[in-house]
Amino acid sequence: KFLFSVTLVVEMPPKSEKKSKSALKEVVTREYTIHLHKYIHGIGFKKRAPRAIKAIKKFAEKQMRTPDVRIDTRLNKEVWSKGIRNVPFRVRVRLHRRRNEDEDSAHKFYTLVTHVHVESFKGIII
Repeated sequence: KFLFSVTLVVEMPPKSEKKSKSALKEVVTREYTIHLHKYIHGIGFKKRAPRAIKAIKKFAEKQMRTPDVRIDTRLNKEVWSKGIRNVPFRVRVRLHRRRNEDEDSAHKFYTLVTHVHVESFKGIII
């Protein structure tokens, strides 16, 4: 009879090499189509455009994980283009996660939301 004893030795990398950069700590840009109609359904006429702006901010905060969200003036004009009541059903936006240059700011990054003009929302390929 033969008895074998096998010992497997696996070397783990040092902890400093093991940790990778978190995706949250990177500067990144993404494009999204936001379906505003579902966010403002059932909202009174005089609160629709302001509520759409809040919905865009909330969407950007959720996607980019930054509490500081800034809306570009062109996007604001696009949302308000048909008045306070008739908000566009969809809007195409580009989200930029950027480093905060303010030294006294509590957050390292902020999200800038800009408008992307599209002729039609049908068949947009990412």
